[in-house]
Amino acid sequence: MTTDIPSDAGTADDALQEAPSPACVMSFNASDPSGASGLGGDIATIAAMGAHALPVVTTIIMRDTAEIFDQHVIEGDAIVEQARSILEDVTVTGFKVGFLGSAENVSAVAEILSDYAEVPLVSYLPNLSWVDEDEQQSYLDAFRELILPATEVLVGNHKTLTDFLLPEWDNERPASPRELAVAAAEHGTRFVLVTGVMLPAKAGQFIDNVLASAQGALTGEKFELFEVSFVGAGDTLSAALASLLAVNSELQAAVGEALQFLDQSLDAGFRPGMGHVVPDRFFWALPPDEEEPPVLPGEPGAVTPDDATLPPGGSRRVH
Repeated sequence: MTTDIPSDAGTADDALQEAPSPACVMSFNASDPSGASGLGGDIATIAAMGAHALPVVTTIIMRDTAEIFDQHVIEGDAIVEQARSILEDVTVTGFKVGFLGSAENVSAVAEILSDYAEVPLVSYLPNLSWVDEDEQQSYLDAFRELILPATEVLVGNHKTLTDFLLPEWDNERPASPRELAVAAAEHGTRFVLVTGVMLPAKAGQFIDNVLASAQGALTGEKFELFEVSFVGAGDTLSAALASLLAVNSELQAAVGEALQFLDQSLDAGFRPGMGHVVPDRFFWALPPDEEEPPVLPGEPGAVTPDDATLPPGGSRRVH
């Protein structure tokens, strides 16, 4: 028995073609069970920015919200298979590199990235003081040699980037963002986004965040110092920036928006455990204060059928 299909009925493929896909951003990063940093943080941030995350696991971190205890490194071949499988299927318009686990994995990821040199790459260098000294050194050497040449923007804390890019720095004066950018440029990186730059006491309780090239500082944003410590801030900032560059946003404007997104995520941060505060990447989707009475149907501000599919805060696209 056969069933006639009306000639004007659309197919599933037709329906899909009507809704364009969001920008797709591939993130190479660690699996963090706290959800604060690593791939969990990247996925939340990329989604909050209106893009679609393609997460590739590079290592499994054993941690809580207070500290990292150990890691289980994924083999390089498994990383390559994860990435190649989806890259053959999906068009990627942005890359983000976080913690890759080992020097061998740095080499594996760099080989993949070399085939997509036209796609912007944002690389984040976290504090690796918890890693064994010899392993840390080999990792940083590989990152410097293989990842920096492919990187459009290197993101990191001022001290972390100074130790990495200018290990012999012994001046009493802290290295400037421009000096860090000059050192990064020697390895092929065009820009650095330096966070946590301490300002003189006379400037008040603020830290600076500066985008710089070898020619000088380009833009930045000052943050008021929080009285709490966070985990996942660097991954949040770098994933937000990668998402914005993936839709061809102009760099300086993208940095400004990513920094504003980070600031608001930190301001709305929460403490899920006994350790650090976690950024709330969906601060903009929070429901109204519980003290406010519910809005009844027919009253101003009531949800209409057209709005029913939106999250509590409205559209998920914030850029």
